[in-house]
Amino acid sequence: MDRDEKWTVIADQRRVLADVLASLSPEQWEHPSLCEAWRIRDVAAHVAFTPRSPGLPRILAMAVRARGDFDRINRDLAIRHAGRIPDLVAELRDVADIRRKPAITTLDNLVFDTLVHVQDVTRPLGRSVPMPPVAAAAGLERVWRMGWPFWARRRLRGLRLQATDLDWSAGAGEDVSGPAADLLLLLTGRTAAALPALSGPGTARLAAAV
Repeated sequence: MDRDEKWTVIADQRRVLADVLASLSPEQWEHPSLCEAWRIRDVAAHVAFTPRSPGLPRILAMAVRARGDFDRINRDLAIRHAGRIPDLVAELRDVADIRRKPAITTLDNLVFDTLVHVQDVTRPLGRSVPMPPVAAAAGLERVWRMGWPFWARRRLRGLRLQATDLDWSAGAGEDVSGPAADLLLLLTGRTAAALPALSGPGTARLAAAV
């Protein structure tokens, strides 16, 4: 994907998320997401806040206070934003086409981050939202190659991952196969959510780890 295609995927996913959120009951907004300790509301706020993320000096100051715990920083920012914005659906639609990213990430990271967060919201609610295949493949490749924060190659050493709906594979060892979207959830640490859609000898190891 070129730069414009990546931003188009991000914009489309923000709108998809807004459409899902628009139909939720008040109770569903408070439902746990796939992100540990994050509500649906918090994930929505995180996605909406991303185009307006603070600059590098503020992020570094927050990192010092959080002792380098960027998960805590993201969660604190999301919770604060969730409590401040009365209509996250409208905000997601307003920011959908903004081509701005946080200072400490890359466009490639933002693509898979947005894809996964849509699934973080929709799957616990029993909603099915397809993941764009080309973007899913790019996300798989990016997360597999990167280290922090997922360390996918280290966590999944001894497994061979194979997408069943597009041409992507990685690793060596016992086979684990499944849809690209579920493999991306696996690579980003959402193992329990991904497992029902995966098959192969390597899934026994994944299940034991969960």
